[in-house]
Amino acid sequence: MLWLAVLLMGAAVWAGCETEADPVRHEAVSTRNVIMNRDGSTLYVANIDVPTITVVNAKTRKVVKEIPVCKDPATLALSPDESKLAVACTGADRVDVIDVEEGEVEQQLKVKGEPYGVLFSPDGNRLYVSAYRADQVDVVDTDTWQITKQIPVSDGPRAMALTADGGKLYTVHYLSGKISVIDTRSEQARKVVALSPSPDKSDRKKSQGVPNTLEAITISPDGKRAWVAHLLTNIDTPIKFDETIFPAISVLDLTRDEEIPDERKELFEEINVKDTNNVTMIVSNPSDIVFHPDGKKVYVLMGGSEDLVVFDLDRGGNATSILRRVPGDNPRGLAISRDGARLYVHNAMSLDMAFIDTNAADPYSGPSVNGSNLRLVKKDSLSPVVRQGKRLFFSANSDEYAADITKDNWMSCASCHANGETNGLTMMTPKGPRNTPSNVLAMETGRFLWDGSRDDFEDYILTVQGEMGGMLKYDPGKPLPPKVKEMYRALAEYLKTIPVPKNPDIPDNVEQTAEWKRGKEIFEGKGRCIQCHAGRNFTDSAMAVDANGKLTVFTLSHLYDVGTKNPLDRGNPGDPRAGMKNPRPPYLFDVPTLRGVFATPPYLHDGSAQTIRDVLVTRNGQGKHGNVSGLSEADLRALTLYLESLD
Repeated sequence: MLWLAVLLMGAAVWAGCETEADPVRHEAVSTRNVIMNRDGSTLYVANIDVPTITVVNAKTRKVVKEIPVCKDPATLALSPDESKLAVACTGADRVDVIDVEEGEVEQQLKVKGEPYGVLFSPDGNRLYVSAYRADQVDVVDTDTWQITKQIPVSDGPRAMALTADGGKLYTVHYLSGKISVIDTRSEQARKVVALSPSPDKSDRKKSQGVPNTLEAITISPDGKRAWVAHLLTNIDTPIKFDETIFPAISVLDLTRDEEIPDERKELFEEINVKDTNNVTMIVSNPSDIVFHPDGKKVYVLMGGSEDLVVFDLDRGGNATSILRRVPGDNPRGLAISRDGARLYVHNAMSLDMAFIDTNAADPYSGPSVNGSNLRLVKKDSLSPVVRQGKRLFFSANSDEYAADITKDNWMSCASCHANGETNGLTMMTPKGPRNTPSNVLAMETGRFLWDGSRDDFEDYILTVQGEMGGMLKYDPGKPLPPKVKEMYRALAEYLKTIPVPKNPDIPDNVEQTAEWKRGKEIFEGKGRCIQCHAGRNFTDSAMAVDANGKLTVFTLSHLYDVGTKNPLDRGNPGDPRAGMKNPRPPYLFDVPTLRGVFATPPYLHDGSAQTIRDVLVTRNGQGKHGNVSGLSEADLRALTLYLESLD
């Protein structure tokens, strides 16, 4: 109990006296990976990759305790009476509940579907949990710690915000650009707000595109607005670093539960802070938002470019200053002191906390770093090379590494491969429309890209140069310098750690059912699926080898025409990495893995199939994609069930 005594002493210094916590909360809350208690004395941090929660004394800036919890703790929430701390763990399908006084886990709640967000109701009687893969929000009775209701919502619920009175729960849908509005009294989603696309502009370098990758939602102190951090992705022009991915903040009117398009914050418009050379400072990958307690300023973290952007609502609501380079790597979480004087930044990749003075009292002063960072964990769960690879993957910091991963801080790998996987969008490329592939099993499934034109991960320098604007000083046709090769090796090692998602809708005993067995029989038999989707990873791409058994791009074997060529598809004359000896026609495609396929719609190289049934039927008019034309409806359902169960 020594750690509690330390906290109490800190609280006495901080607050002047010890007061009993009000059992009812009177302010809006949002899902976060770093939170502060009511008197401002203590911070709690979910360490994301490390299965621990860190307790920090806000006054002394020291770690008080590191509490073991379940795998991949994403967010956490403090009960209104501050006696319980709930932690959502995406990697364990579990929510752990910590007794704050004891500093130990006292309850373990099984929640299927990768629980991401947790929030307590204002009276503490209910805990809301967003289940990302299950497409639902679970309601937990905190007396029994049992799920009493599962509220169905649209796909991919993730970050949440709850109004001060607890009447409305806003749940963002990570990839679709939508927000569900849940009436907590009826426990039903009564409305879905679809964020509007930003219209095309003649200047492709100006913000435009469809909203996606919604990272955070925060309600203003007066309860009238909510700000949503997300990306805009321009999907109808060929991918180029400064014409495709843009940061944005959308604003909702909570009295009508509608978006206010005119209040959206976009790069070069509302986000247009100039550097000393009078050039707009590029920021990327917004990750979290907090309001100053007086509601006059808003602070937005940029996890990619590693910056802090300040919006002044008394000066038109535009960005007025940027703190370039928050100390640490991948700032992912943000908390603010009760007086608004200090920001606490959780850096997900460097596993530490930065301290920032807001200097809010001076309308013409921006934030400044206060002191050195605080290490939050004793031991990283990731190996040094995997940590380096993950740090690189999520970074858009053009100045930090041996070679620039992107130009001018525009984008990270995660800008398209959200959370390491996919953004669910079909992007335009010089080869035609291309469905963003998931990185799940990418290092185990043979050749890369839809046309199988790469066989070595270092070939992705072509993507870094052509799409991200980085590493332009290197000749892709020549061997890369050792330090750059090490960057690609680290990235590859990180990709190996991305888990195959599990379908929460598939029962544990599905393999014993007649329907599943029938689907497997069709897959391996008359459906002829196994002819291409073979082996442990359900792809034969790794069989494209040369005479020495080495994976190669100098062959068209194990590429297939399945009748899905898009009118916009173009052939590929080859690339410098292969000495221009790997040309590809526009109708042959590599075989993707089927493991975790339930989680990767849309399907096919051009994203033209919204469902697995569409792959088998709607987009299979020529009958080249398996032998399914004679299957009955029951057979199609059985085959779909089998495919959706693969993990």
